[in-house]
Amino acid sequence: MKPTATFKQKYILFLQILIPILITQVTMSLMTFFDTVMSGHASPEDLAGAAVGSSLWVPVQTGLSGILMAVTPVISHLIGEGHKNKVAYQVMQGLMLAVIVGLIVIAAGALLISPILNAMHLTPKVHHVAFYFLTAMGTGVLPLFGYVVLRSSIDALGQTRISMVVTLVSLPINVAANYVLIFGKFGFPKLGGIGSGVASAFTYWCIFILALFIVRQTSTFREYNLLRNWYRISLAKWKELLKIGVPIGFAIFFETAVFAAVTLLMSGFDTITIAAHQSAINFASTLYMIPLSICSALTILVGYETGASRLRDAKLYGRIGVISAALLSLITAAVLMIVRQDVAELYSTDNAVIAMTKHFLIYAIFFQISDAIATPVQGVLRGYKDVNSAFWITLLSYWGAALPLGFILSKYTDLGPYGYWVGLITGLAIAAVLLLFRLRQVERRQALRLPS
Repeated sequence: MKPTATFKQKYILFLQILIPILITQVTMSLMTFFDTVMSGHASPEDLAGAAVGSSLWVPVQTGLSGILMAVTPVISHLIGEGHKNKVAYQVMQGLMLAVIVGLIVIAAGALLISPILNAMHLTPKVHHVAFYFLTAMGTGVLPLFGYVVLRSSIDALGQTRISMVVTLVSLPINVAANYVLIFGKFGFPKLGGIGSGVASAFTYWCIFILALFIVRQTSTFREYNLLRNWYRISLAKWKELLKIGVPIGFAIFFETAVFAAVTLLMSGFDTITIAAHQSAINFASTLYMIPLSICSALTILVGYETGASRLRDAKLYGRIGVISAALLSLITAAVLMIVRQDVAELYSTDNAVIAMTKHFLIYAIFFQISDAIATPVQGVLRGYKDVNSAFWITLLSYWGAALPLGFILSKYTDLGPYGYWVGLITGLAIAAVLLLFRLRQVERRQALRLPS
């Protein structure tokens, strides 16, 4: 990365950082997309089982990955301050922390998966698929968390195209493994929805090993001396990462967990409703990759400029990112309204599932517009290392407003399962307003640091 002087230069650098991240995020989302689509074509029960398993796994995975993503603003600040020699040490500390976090997740999963699924009173087939889906995903926890650290480090160094290439390589691996394991091809057993979990874990190992090779062996990272020396564990550095990462992780967890909670509450409805809800939420999650990518790009750019004390430039990058996300959300909303039927047919051949998925997608249009504001603003705040505010705002908006309202509307109005989606829309809108207010406060505080 390099300093920029004009708006045009800033927008070009913003796009250079953003586009590879967007391709990376969409590709990662497509892995889940193909998991869901291919499981749905196995049977509605396989889709519902994978949906329940995914709803339990995704909040844990994204929340704890968020903790490890603290590497991004930390390294961005180091580069902005001109401390390239400290990057390798920070990356190694992040990887060692990832191993500890991963082992804790595996141990917790071994203890908690069965009691949680038993309490949900699922049908035997859905329960079976969900249990072994989660068991399979557990074998990919360590490489996934390790890859999060490596990818966050690569992105923070401005090499987002390398993350893009690694992830693009992973997609055909995941799709091929899904095909073989879900449908039982080439002599492999037909695992249905469970096969998508096995395929994902296998893919996590592949991308982690590839990322290790690139960071360790390619000339691009030679000046940083990454992974060439071993360092002792530094509890002080872990504390620094956790101080930034835990609020980030919990903010992400609160958002993803509320969607997971809604899916789990949907288990009180029939299998058709669960399958349709999961199909719609999966596609909406794919669209969410646009504001999420902008969020990541803004964390890198704002962190870099803040580390170099170029606060006016940091503020301008924030404006560029948030406005771009809002405009793109309006375009995707219009497109989704037109192609709802085609989208629904991607997930199932069952007419009842298709009809209900189309209805859910209407609600998805509205809450993705709020996401387009709230998510990039979180990226700007992370660039400033202001992470505690998003933690409290997401807790209040999603768990204090969205879920209770959704429950009330679902149980006590004619909206039924759609009531949960109205609650989500409301919570996301509240979060967007509060985060914008917090950003304004932070920018005013930062402005006081500017020379007169």
